[in-house]
Amino acid sequence: MDGYVKLHEMLETALRQAGEEAGMLLGQGLTATLTDSLTFSKAAYFGDLDDGVFVLAVESREEYVGQFHLVFNLRDAILMSSLLLGIPAPRIKEKQRLSIIEPDDIDAFGEIGNMINGAMNTTFQGSLSGKAHLKLLGSKKYVPEIDPLTDDDPLPNGDYLMFRSRLEMEGQEMHHLDVLIPVELGNQYDPPPEAPVAAVVEEAAATVASVANAEGVADEQAAASDEPPARKAGGVAGTVGEEMIAVFEDSDEERSQLLESLRFTNFKLVESTLNADVKEIFSQGNVRLVLIGSQDADDRELAVCIKINALRQDQPVPIIMCAQRWTRTAVLKALKYGAQDIIIKPCDPDELASKVKRLCRLPLS
Repeated sequence: MDGYVKLHEMLETALRQAGEEAGMLLGQGLTATLTDSLTFSKAAYFGDLDDGVFVLAVESREEYVGQFHLVFNLRDAILMSSLLLGIPAPRIKEKQRLSIIEPDDIDAFGEIGNMINGAMNTTFQGSLSGKAHLKLLGSKKYVPEIDPLTDDDPLPNGDYLMFRSRLEMEGQEMHHLDVLIPVELGNQYDPPPEAPVAAVVEEAAATVASVANAEGVADEQAAASDEPPARKAGGVAGTVGEEMIAVFEDSDEERSQLLESLRFTNFKLVESTLNADVKEIFSQGNVRLVLIGSQDADDRELAVCIKINALRQDQPVPIIMCAQRWTRTAVLKALKYGAQDIIIKPCDPDELASKVKRLCRLPLS
């Protein structure tokens, strides 16, 4: 995950301190080591869960307003609360096996949660000039296929920054603690740098222009040849049927604008969201071009690029990525993972038409 260097450093310090203080409370050596950070949607995160989790909500107040969550493996929560309550080891194992967490466990884990929240509060206030205050709210248990997963439980729908730390305690098998921070709140704690739009576009334009020049030479060579260009038949996805353009965009309004700007091509236009099944979309015709739209050119949009290139690795299809916010790293990643061109939103219809004509080799006039 690019960026969020300051937030990563804050959490690394806070979680290390939280592990030490929680270990003192438990009378055990406990360490929490930050190991990974990713961007996830709630659906993707909980869709991959095999074990139950215990979720603590933390409210952020004052100048940094929002709510984030501490997500523990349920067996770790049972272990730590049981140790604090002095429960014998055989009973702890039984409770872990059956995912039993009782009211006394919840109360005990609340004390551990307060210790962790206190450590985080100290670090956040020190790093944010005392303008942040964290308050521990309630807790929720979630076991896949047993407890309901709703829009708000065990945490609200949305996209999250996930910071994962490895938990270790001598003589015990432990898992990890995930700190899930909504992207909007993460951007408050650690604002992204202003995108150097002019420099980014200039660099992207130079890269794209070099590709276009190479394509132009290839076109001239093909035109000079008496032989028609070789075309692979039907076994490649999205190469059979009516000529079409596929548009991937989550915003209904912006997707409609893109479709309207593409009607001049007279190609079939197929629209979908970023989470759509790419293979199913490509089964609907001969895909001449793909447009991927988003607010930020982040991992979700790049994942669509990667899927398309994997599907069409033997016969690549041109891809244009449209996003409102670009950084230099995002541009380079987009080009690396298969985009032939980029556009900064809001898309200018004439600019889009020019790029589409070039990539689809349509008449320029």
